[in-house]
Amino acid sequence: MKGSHSLTNRILPVILILMLLATALVSACATKEAEAPDTSQEIAPPAAQIPTTPFESAPAPLLAPPSFAPPWAKGAQKPNVAESWRDSDTIGLAVGGAKGIDNFRANIKNGYLPLPTDMTYEGLFYEYYFDTGQTKSCNKLFCPSYSYAVTRDPFSNKTEYYLSVGLNSGMEERDFERKKLNLVIVLDISGSMSSPFNQYYYDQFGNQVELDWKERNTQKIEVAKDAVIDVLDQLNNDDRFGIVLYNQRAHLLQRMTQVRHTDMDEVEDNIFEIRADGSTNLADGMKLATDLLEKYSDYDPYEYENRIIFLTDAMPNTGETGAYSLLRLLKNNAGNNIYTTFIGIGVDFNTELIESITKTRGANYYSVHSPGDFMERMGEEFDYMVTPLVFDLRLTLEAKDWDIEMVYGSPEADKATGELMKVNTLFPSKKEDGETKGGLILLKLKNRGDDSGSIRLSVSYEDRAGKEDDSTAKVYLDDERPEYFENSGIRKGILLARYADLMKDWLIDEREHAHWSRPWEPMVNPERGIVVPPSPLGNWERQSLPLMVSREYRALFQEFSDYFADEMDEIGDTTLEQELDIIESLIGYGD
Repeated sequence: MKGSHSLTNRILPVILILMLLATALVSACATKEAEAPDTSQEIAPPAAQIPTTPFESAPAPLLAPPSFAPPWAKGAQKPNVAESWRDSDTIGLAVGGAKGIDNFRANIKNGYLPLPTDMTYEGLFYEYYFDTGQTKSCNKLFCPSYSYAVTRDPFSNKTEYYLSVGLNSGMEERDFERKKLNLVIVLDISGSMSSPFNQYYYDQFGNQVELDWKERNTQKIEVAKDAVIDVLDQLNNDDRFGIVLYNQRAHLLQRMTQVRHTDMDEVEDNIFEIRADGSTNLADGMKLATDLLEKYSDYDPYEYENRIIFLTDAMPNTGETGAYSLLRLLKNNAGNNIYTTFIGIGVDFNTELIESITKTRGANYYSVHSPGDFMERMGEEFDYMVTPLVFDLRLTLEAKDWDIEMVYGSPEADKATGELMKVNTLFPSKKEDGETKGGLILLKLKNRGDDSGSIRLSVSYEDRAGKEDDSTAKVYLDDERPEYFENSGIRKGILLARYADLMKDWLIDEREHAHWSRPWEPMVNPERGIVVPPSPLGNWERQSLPLMVSREYRALFQEFSDYFADEMDEIGDTTLEQELDIIESLIGYGD
């Protein structure tokens, strides 16, 4: 017995230890199983495995700061932002201003020389989807991301440096809902709106174009009336709307009323009875629309949107016609939470005027060159068009050896300095396959010394109610050499910026030398490369010029087309072929 007790005493502790180890192992397995993620969802890699990028952001707070009230704060659950980023369920963002370059394309198609303002950087960018360079989740209304590139000018071979600002949001698409609208539609019914949709009202000498009955059969006013109906079709029962008509003076077609209390069929019948005649007092139309909306200016901006939508060819010739006077009216309205959208009608839509006066808070503009396409676009984008989300965006650059030389993709680019970029408004934008429509602003950097080191970027902005937020990031500029692009988004942005610069240089040169008999030299050459275009001047009653392509620019376009085609293949975006088609049509023009 004594030997048995001795054996038991020796074995028992071993058994207890084994039991404890088994219990611990079972517990550990259970914990691991409970913590395992759902493999049906896409899983972000561990932080240590996330690819490194050349920027280092300041830590973002887990929740928005107390002073920041995001649009989803009222009546909706705040999104799970980490999942939104991984699953690409968040909305994108894009700047205000032009929403396409349809007028540029339409003028070339119809044999006219476009205005330089028909080609805008933000309008061109909005026709494409961009990889914004986002590499981490976003838990704010706006989260910028940054990408870097070093590349040579295709003509001069000089090294250039670029930084892209990706426009990202933490708002999930399912949580986005446009606000209730207090809307005034303002329709231009002046004489110029009776001209054909695809021809100019004034020729190159400023004379009204004489047309027969058949040529006058498809008038701008008819297309504009269809566009008004397209806008009305997007309204909900809780929306309010009114309609203002203007020629030499403004008058009311429809008083402000809720859709649910309105006979919409009768409204449409009244619209189809409209005829165009008289002079153009755009300011009077704007003032009457403002009067209709003033009593709604103090409504909760998280719940309501006050907006004026103009449908016009933008050729005012009576009343207040100065760009400064019209801009002042838009700015005063924006200060009272009344924002403006212009919808340009016809090939002679004066982008020069509209581009200058929409550089204000909450403003944007579109153009109509295919009624069917416009109806489809309203169905897809109307809610985004009337719902600005981010205001007064300021980006400050702090670096010893770097300045901002040029800003591409923002209507406020002319307000940039060496250290500051300003953007008045960001609107929601569509996303496809993780890329954002128009979701990029491109900075061309000027190096004043060492081409490496770092740049500190500070961003501040306001939401719809004026609540402020900010973020900081540090971008490390490694000693890269051409051709270096951090991702396809910045590469596409640079390609499009160079294309737009070349087109604008061509248009300015051709217009400046249209009546010259002596030889002249284009602004673009192998020594200077593609230069930043100077600011053009002109009057509001837009005159036609026939399409012309000088011998010098044909040669430049030929060389650029090879570069464009190579870059398009590298980027892998076949939608860029529409720009290549334009370049090739200009190369062969007149042959």
